[in-house]
Amino acid sequence: MITAHCSLYLWGSSSPLALASQSAGITDMKFGNAATSLTANPDATTVNIEDPGETPKHQPGSPRGSGREEDDELLGNDDSDKTELLAGQKKSSPFWTFEYYQTFFDVDTYQVFDRIKGSLLPIPGKNFVRLYIRSNPDLYGPFWICATLVFAIAISGNLSNFLIHLGEKTYRYVPEFRKVSIAATIIYAYAWLVPLALWGFLMWRNSKVMNIVSYSFLEIVCVYGYSLFIYIPTAILWIIPQKAVRWILVMIALGISGSVLAMTFWPAVREDNRRVALATIVTIVLLHMLLSVGCLAYFFDAPEMDHLPTTTATPNQTIAAAKSS
Repeated sequence: MITAHCSLYLWGSSSPLALASQSAGITDMKFGNAATSLTANPDATTVNIEDPGETPKHQPGSPRGSGREEDDELLGNDDSDKTELLAGQKKSSPFWTFEYYQTFFDVDTYQVFDRIKGSLLPIPGKNFVRLYIRSNPDLYGPFWICATLVFAIAISGNLSNFLIHLGEKTYRYVPEFRKVSIAATIIYAYAWLVPLALWGFLMWRNSKVMNIVSYSFLEIVCVYGYSLFIYIPTAILWIIPQKAVRWILVMIALGISGSVLAMTFWPAVREDNRRVALATIVTIVLLHMLLSVGCLAYFFDAPEMDHLPTTTATPNQTIAAAKSS
């Protein structure tokens, strides 16, 4: 009885040796489960329990830092195919829906101001599309820049005509509202038809020379729209009734906006035939010059004389005319 009781007591006791054996078994089971989980998921995060102050480490294959990606995107070093794919995913709505066109105006004030500043201060060696436009091309800035330019040219042209004839007794000022429609036709036709023709030409040359940089139609319209911003303050200053001052202003505006267009589209054609590339850039600059010089000559340097009041015949002239008849 005493032997059986001692055996029963030793079997049910919680000796340190038994507790150590049980703890070792549980630890082996936990490490076995962890090894199995790590084998099934190699990218899982592991923590070293021996050094609590050490930060968790990830397995190889983690993405790059977001700062480097933002720098590449800002400088235009990111792959253009990836950017175009993301742009296509963002504009995935059908073209007949309102959401499709709403994406073209999804831009904030900071982006518009930054692009206007970039069009006023062109940086040599920097591509305007890759630096400002490609991340989020928009129509908000080009639309309102063209609309503001239309009214600036029309109103300034009327004021210039008024100041030229100010003080003449035979002149009677009449507002010329038709200048608004003429200016709107010229500006919007230039801002849409010229980019359309340039986009078609680049697509045609890209089919012949595979390494030519390709721009989308929306990006080209965006570049042309923002390049016209310099003409808004220029049109206001054209009110000064001095031809020399006006031509100096138009040359300054043409130099700034023309350089933006030339530096933007030169990388797109420089891999083409040398003569074709130079002819393309010269054509772009000449069309831009034709717009600026034409607006100056039509709206400012050629004042309208149609509204001069008709002179009434004097009584002596009436009597002389009656005798001669």
